[in-house]
Amino acid sequence: MTANTAASTLSTSGFKAGALLPSMMSVLFGLFMIGFVGFSQLDVVHNAAHDTRHANAFPCH
Repeated sequence: MTANTAASTLSTSGFKAGALLPSMMSVLFGLFMIGFVGFSQLDVVHNAAHDTRHANAFPCH
């Protein structure tokens, strides 16, 4: 009965064990994209990120 109670507590607390991997993959993908854009030597990538920042009223200078 203890295992059943623990399982129901986890499912009702809002934590889903199956959501951990997709969440971590999203964080890693975001960090990769920020790193790629931040250190990219390609002008096209830099200009696209620069224009996106300005379009969202986010200062970048």
